[in-house]
Amino acid sequence: MGSGKVLVTCVLAACLVGSGSLGAAQKPRVIVSSDIGGSDPDDFQSMVHYLVYADVFETEGLISSPPHKGRERDILECIVAYEKDYANLRTWSDDYPSPEAFRSVTRQGAIDPQSGAEPGAEISPGAKLIIARAHAVDPRPLYVLVWGSITDVAQAVHAAPGIKTKLRIHSIGSWNTRNDRRARDYLFAKHADLWWIESDTTFRGMYQGGDQSGDLGNRTFPAQHVKGHGHLGDLFMRKKADIKMGDTPSVLYLLHGNPSRPEAEHWGGAFVRPFPSERPTYWHDNPDKALAVRDKNGAKTVNKWRRDYLRDWQARMDRAAAKK
Repeated sequence: MGSGKVLVTCVLAACLVGSGSLGAAQKPRVIVSSDIGGSDPDDFQSMVHYLVYADVFETEGLISSPPHKGRERDILECIVAYEKDYANLRTWSDDYPSPEAFRSVTRQGAIDPQSGAEPGAEISPGAKLIIARAHAVDPRPLYVLVWGSITDVAQAVHAAPGIKTKLRIHSIGSWNTRNDRRARDYLFAKHADLWWIESDTTFRGMYQGGDQSGDLGNRTFPAQHVKGHGHLGDLFMRKKADIKMGDTPSVLYLLHGNPSRPEAEHWGGAFVRPFPSERPTYWHDNPDKALAVRDKNGAKTVNKWRRDYLRDWQARMDRAAAKK
């Protein structure tokens, strides 16, 4: 921001992406809960994207949240690639966390889906981490980006319901929800006061529609701007060589737009409150058909920004590839 002024719709990391250091008090506190290593390789893609933006977040947890395949070791594989690019990344910003800092907050989440109507008494290391970080003395909310099953969040909220006042959940639904429908339904039925963006279709704007001309295509962009861009770029291409990145809109949401106003425009979409009286802090996909792509509600609220967020990411991948 050359003028030094901050736009009303641009707060936290959104204001200063790519423009120097952020004080800790300005960064969003983030926990990522991912089914990385499972049947869909796009979580590896989203983790690569997240790591090249790691200097603008305060990462307080990386949780492996299957169920089924996917383990803590899959997150650690990404951290190994990050470690190899760390020297290059640090030439751009001193705020990139050390690889050891990431390893220290990596946890295994629940391996099995919730078996009953409510979570059991035993909770995962991932759920324990959510509780611990929510209890930290910090005025900022704690964003939990759910890229897999929501099991660990359900366990944490059930075990320590008092943490809800600190949590801001942004869950990518669809396939992820189907992997533990009971956990999702428990939260929805028993915790109407939970701050929660539930994106069942909006996220599909990441790879459906928008400007896909020239090098902005789902295959052409990675081929030109990710391939050969450090070890993180190589990891991305090895896992899946075209853009899907269905979980990435939860990160884009924090990068551009006011995260306290889900109804407003963000790179990661704009949402509506379908139950404003009984659920004042719950948001879902916008049902306006003018904003849908292939019947996927809300997708255009993401893909309208495709050129902007891809060009921004392009610059970030350059950081992994080479020093200034």
